[in-house]
Amino acid sequence: MFSVIYYQNPNICLEIGIEDETITELSFCEKPLNQQKPDAFGKALFQQLDDYFAGKLKEFDIPYFATGTPFQLMVWEELLRLDYGEVITYSEMARRIGKPKAARAVGNALGKNPIGIIIPCHRVVRAGGKLGGFGGGLRVKEYLLKLEEENK
Repeated sequence: MFSVIYYQNPNICLEIGIEDETITELSFCEKPLNQQKPDAFGKALFQQLDDYFAGKLKEFDIPYFATGTPFQLMVWEELLRLDYGEVITYSEMARRIGKPKAARAVGNALGKNPIGIIIPCHRVVRAGGKLGGFGGGLRVKEYLLKLEEENK
């Protein structure tokens, strides 16, 4: 059964799609559309998110499933290899996946990431450290990068 729950703290709002105790979507929102109480899986997820935003959790340990093209999956797998607080450029990500001329395609793949934060696309920036685009907006990307920098 598919359900949607919302996580919110003072800095961020997340809309989370869950199917069979597996996260299938995690995106950013302005405010929760409902106040549904989470089940046991949702509570475990919320605890991990609380710990992440408190700077205590460096790697999520909760089931998720992301679907995409083979190229998108390759990019997302490489994202999972980045250490907490590690920031690289789109060009560097392209080199790491063996496609050095595909920086723009990497950016497109990051934009299609269905499970933000857990698959940490916020850790990829433009050359020179400029933030570039982000599904949650640049304010949220900056917040996540600062959070990880301060707690790594």
